[in-house]
Amino acid sequence: MRKRPNLSIIQKVVDKWPGKRFGPYRFLPIFFVLGAALEFSMINWTVGKTNFYDTFKRRQAKNLIEEKLHTTH
Repeated sequence: MRKRPNLSIIQKVVDKWPGKRFGPYRFLPIFFVLGAALEFSMINWTVGKTNFYDTFKRRQAKNLIEEKLHTTH
């Protein structure tokens, strides 16, 4: 009887994940949930009084003002 080599934890999880007939697409739900969690954290987590979207809007407004100043001069 041939002994099977030790598999890494990741390989074991991949082997046990259902939906092998879908190939690599079987992992899409994981990435969809991870993306939704990232988006949720960017919206709701604040550091001090700032979150990601406040910083993004501030930077976008600054870029717009700089662009207008460069086009008028």
